[in-house]
Amino acid sequence: MKRKRWLNDRLRLLLTLELAVVLPAAALIVVSVLHLKSIQRDRNVEAAIQRDFYQVLYISEKHLNKQLYEMADDMREDFPAAEQPCSVSSAVLDKALAAHPYIAHAFLYTPKNGLVTRSQPRRLQEEGFRIEADDFAKMLNGWIGMEFDSDKQKMEAMARKGMNYMSFVNWAPRGDKKLLYEPVAMFLTKDENGKTNGIGGVAFEAEYIRDRFLPEILENVMVRNLSESHNEKNPAVLMVRLRGEGSMLAASPGWDGGTPEVERNMDGALPGLTLAIKLRGTTLEAIGQRFVRISFLVLGGLSLLLAGGIFLTYRAITKELAVARLKSDFVSNVSHELRTPLSLIRLYAETLEMGRITSSGKAQEYYSIIRKESERLTGLINNILDFSRIEAGRKEYDFRETDLQELVRNTLESYRYQIEQHGFTFEEKIDTVPSLRVDREAIARSLLNLVNNALKYSQDRKYIGVNLYPSNGAVKLEVIDHGIGIPDSEQPKIFEKFYRVGDPLVHNTKGSGLGLSLVKHITQAHGGQVSVDSIPGQGSKFTITLPVNQPAQA
Repeated sequence: MKRKRWLNDRLRLLLTLELAVVLPAAALIVVSVLHLKSIQRDRNVEAAIQRDFYQVLYISEKHLNKQLYEMADDMREDFPAAEQPCSVSSAVLDKALAAHPYIAHAFLYTPKNGLVTRSQPRRLQEEGFRIEADDFAKMLNGWIGMEFDSDKQKMEAMARKGMNYMSFVNWAPRGDKKLLYEPVAMFLTKDENGKTNGIGGVAFEAEYIRDRFLPEILENVMVRNLSESHNEKNPAVLMVRLRGEGSMLAASPGWDGGTPEVERNMDGALPGLTLAIKLRGTTLEAIGQRFVRISFLVLGGLSLLLAGGIFLTYRAITKELAVARLKSDFVSNVSHELRTPLSLIRLYAETLEMGRITSSGKAQEYYSIIRKESERLTGLINNILDFSRIEAGRKEYDFRETDLQELVRNTLESYRYQIEQHGFTFEEKIDTVPSLRVDREAIARSLLNLVNNALKYSQDRKYIGVNLYPSNGAVKLEVIDHGIGIPDSEQPKIFEKFYRVGDPLVHNTKGSGLGLSLVKHITQAHGGQVSVDSIPGQGSKFTITLPVNQPAQA
């Protein structure tokens, strides 16, 4: 009947696992594989990253324009009023240029006073810069007067849209017919009544834009926008080049050449430039392929883990069913364990109550038996209570400085009647050991559990030995018997709760299966360990090792 019930439990368990876990998991895996194949076919990963890159380029361009316009605003605040004479305007512009070293040239045009052009005073000693200044002034003289009205209308229309600058490119000449990119920002000047009366402008130094402004801004943009989007191994990097040309003007740190993944033509403060982005050390195609490959590997790994989890779940539930059966046996065994001392206590108490004992010495002996059996009964109940507290995580220990020699002697003396009643030869060897901080009751219970096991599982050679001695900075407590012994394969399991060795004598002997589990927990709580050395048919030696210097923790 029990066998049939066990098979029915396993069948229900298998059906539950299949319906609740296996089928949904298999469906999820199939859907995931199909989805990954569609990603691989449609190149969705590369498209998603490209969309992110387009967004980064858009944000980067806005940041570049904002920074350059803010620098132009700083210079604009120091501009002279358009109504002032040319000599005054020139002096004011020279002072403003000296305060803003990143500005190469500044100009102010009004139909009334004409064009005033000034260049960075600190660089006028450079021959190449003087040539650039002359060319810049000639270029402005050639068109600004003729196009003033049309430019004014365009800039007023832009101002109504919130754009205060109109930009163009000045190509600054250098030696060997080399031209440098130099952005120019123009703005409207107004009179006291708020009416437009002129056009001002600033040209940023070409070397400053190329060597400082663009690299620094690109680096800041990458740190701010991409630090959380890409890993450190293959971060994204930015590059700026002249539109229509392959030559690079500036780049963020780490640019390693190659073909950009996404490009954007810039307007606003930096017209004529192209902003490009790529991944360092790899490409979007490689990223997509690696993503799909890793996804398949992860999916395969998850499938294996899922299969392993199902297997482990099956094993765990099977084990829990076995534990449930053991708990049922435990109730039966504990009932028997409690019945024996209760029967003795009742027998001797009834004998004394009926007045059948006339000798005071015999009566005293019966009182002693009743007391010792009640102590044994208390020990059994304490084992069960301790196990309950350990299972609930509420077990606590009271550590105090203790003389182990005295503790072991007193514990054995209280159990001596049991040992002698069963006809055992008992030897104890207690050496001098240092005092330890232990829980007296817990250590005594561990010793009694080991002695009680020796009593239960020794048939022919009835011998129990208890040794206490120091050893290599620790104190060892040994309990030796000449009983049935424990096979090597089962020795690691005997400290598990409810576990009992598969020997017929063990199953014919009632027991709770908690004693060694409690001994292990108590020993570990004291910072020590318990071990067993056993040979089947020859006996066992259980050793509790407690450290001398390591503090125990409750």
